[in-house]
Amino acid sequence: MNSGDLLADAFERVSEAVHSAADGLTTDELAVRLDSGANSIAWLVWHLTRVQDDHIADAAGTEQLWTAEGWYDRFGLPFPPAATGYGHRSKDVAAVRVDADLLTGYYDAVHERTVQYVRGLRNADLDRVVDEAWTPPVTLGVRLVSVIADDLQHAGQAGFIRGAIRRR
Repeated sequence: MNSGDLLADAFERVSEAVHSAADGLTTDELAVRLDSGANSIAWLVWHLTRVQDDHIADAAGTEQLWTAEGWYDRFGLPFPPAATGYGHRSKDVAAVRVDADLLTGYYDAVHERTVQYVRGLRNADLDRVVDEAWTPPVTLGVRLVSVIADDLQHAGQAGFIRGAIRRR
């Protein structure tokens, strides 16, 4: 197995976790917050997808699907196009009310692009510096593992919320 295949496998696991958390839920269920300061499934999946879209587009030198394919307009959220959820407050989390098909449709488009991109990587590509704002500078390999780790954490949080609301 080469590094591209390994990364693709990891992103496939994220996809399984995202769909397990979101598929079949109503817009109201996706928007449930376990308390006033908690994130919703909709916000978590939107956020993890926005970050993945942002980071993969940056690494690949392409436009984010969020704007390139009109997802920004379809979602109609009260955020600027560059927003990924970092720094969001409670009212911002509450603003993410979308249906499961829209939410997972955007996720699936980003996932497909991600897998296509990582399958084309060679081992040497992972050493390319993609962010010099950190010490040490961030390589592509480190950035991709970071995205996978964050995605899995947020998808797990969404799965926990799904379990809680389905037991109500």
